[in-house]
Amino acid sequence: MEIILKQDVANLGHKDDVVTVKNGYATNYLIPQGFAIMATPSAKKMHAENMRQRAHKETKLRDDATALAAKLEGLTITVGAKASSTGKIFGSVTNIQIAETLAAKGFEIDRKNIVILGGESNVKELGTFDAEIKIYRDIKSSIKFEVVSE
Repeated sequence: MEIILKQDVANLGHKDDVVTVKNGYATNYLIPQGFAIMATPSAKKMHAENMRQRAHKETKLRDDATALAAKLEGLTITVGAKASSTGKIFGSVTNIQIAETLAAKGFEIDRKNIVILGGESNVKELGTFDAEIKIYRDIKSSIKFEVVSE
């Protein structure tokens, strides 16, 4: 079944994408939850008109995201945490602390768009780590953050 997404759906697509999914997934989950509508010929026509009108806004958003990615690329931030003498942190450093530190530096990034690289969702020791920030659809930037003892 072909559907038009009304909002971003993880592992499926972004808002206004036309995607093909299994009938049950569409009729039992996506459409009742308000995540999508059926891609009927009239809905496709309206979707095409909306996309045509939004094209210039899309380029501005993409340009702003690219500029932000250039500013963030290679940025190193310092996150303070209480730690023991052996280098273990009491608690952990998550994407929430990274988002707060970026906000203090003037970058408003949603915590859901920050992914700590290395297979862990939180850091439990002192050191330097990498994180990836999803800025806009396919535009991503990577930063380094250093966890230091307070």
